Amino acid sequence: MPALPAEPRRPRIALTAGEPAGVGPELVAQVLAEDFRADLVVIASRQLLIERALAAGTLPGSDGNAACGFECVDIALSAPSLAGKLDARNARYVLACLDRAAEGAHSGEFDAIVTAPVHKGIINDAGIPFSGHTEWLAERAGCDVVMLLTSDNLRVALATTHLALSAVPSAITRARLATTMRILDHDLRMRFGLDEPRIAVLGLNPHAGEGGYLGREEIETIIPALEQLRGEGLHLIGPLPADTAFVPRQLETFDAVLAMYHDQGLPVLKHAGFGHAVNVTLGLPYVRTSVDHGTALDIAGRGIADAGSLRSAIRLAVQLARRRNA
Repeated sequence: MPALPAEPRRPRIALTAGEPAGVGPELVAQVLAEDFRADLVVIASRQLLIERALAAGTLPGSDGNAACGFECVDIALSAPSLAGKLDARNARYVLACLDRAAEGAHSGEFDAIVTAPVHKGIINDAGIPFSGHTEWLAERAGCDVVMLLTSDNLRVALATTHLALSAVPSAITRARLATTMRILDHDLRMRFGLDEPRIAVLGLNPHAGEGGYLGREEIETIIPALEQLRGEGLHLIGPLPADTAFVPRQLETFDAVLAMYHDQGLPVLKHAGFGHAVNVTLGLPYVRTSVDHGTALDIAGRGIADAGSLRSAIRLAVQLARRRNA
């Protein structure tokens, strides 16, 4: 009798709880008892998670004991934390959790990282330059990355991430666009299983520059970069006007959209899928996903925060980790 095929190994997923004053700790507590066909390892203050979840009524089980045995890399807070009250002293705690997750992913201890939201402002207030998870992880991995948000069949990647709008035009260079499009094409193939991804590239200016009358970035930068990458075999469409690229009939012909800046592409995606969209960092040597929302300080600790996006981020991380391991 032939032997039965072995069950695939359960991925180990590092789950960071993010800003301790935000909704992250209680959202993490909500999902601990759920079966994602993976082993979740929380990287946070264990005591904080239990206290915040009890206060919000989100621990599974009538007495809260069911979640007290969750697997946790216990990292101590730098200072006591109150829901909704930021404290710059805990900035280093937040980054220590993130660094520990990245170290484990680099070493193979974890198959993927899923991150709850952090508060960029309070980390900078603590004297630590920080523009976001994506940039922090890229610097530590020593590689170029691309931010991609996905919801259902809509995928939106960014040529630039957390920049002031005034800094965007000078940040969009042929070299940067070429790197971004190569990473996007590669990871759509290798991580999402698309044989020949069709990537729509947006223009920077209204109407994609209107032939140069509304700006010359398309003519001088974006079009030459597209022509170069098409010569390498990438399937690129554009540059397209951003105001019509997201029309449903158009979207049916794309596998992903590359926006030039943060608020050009993400409002459309979040309108379509807020609460279950997922942020994915492409280009890292490991899988990293995150929620599509912020720390929600105004509702932290009240037990009304929705863990839908965190669930989606964990499910996608498991899916991508399984494909990577295979």
